[in-house]
Amino acid sequence: MPPDALSTTLAALADPTRRAILARLARGDTSVTELAQPFAMSLPAISKHLKVLERAGLITRGRSAQSRPCRLDATGMKDVADWLEPYRRYWDQSFDRLDAYLTQLQADGTDNGHG
Repeated sequence: MPPDALSTTLAALADPTRRAILARLARGDTSVTELAQPFAMSLPAISKHLKVLERAGLITRGRSAQSRPCRLDATGMKDVADWLEPYRRYWDQSFDRLDAYLTQLQADGTDNGHG
């Protein structure tokens, strides 16, 4: 059974090298050679990472004369964002409740002469 898109994307994002590649591509398109420069690994190893990112729908590779520039395709992260949304709302609500509680503690402290 093939993995679902969310699992494929999360697996691609699990590797720090691939996350660093995505961070670099967020600044603009670049070649595989340029992407490989900061890493202590071979071009074939970088290409394997790029294939994982491409299968996950996180990057695209074009053709421009002799090179194959890589481009971020952030739409591939939509499944992740959609999956995380209920958790973001949960934490927002939790922090809102904590803020209200702390505000109440401060008000109670001020009212009792402790502030």
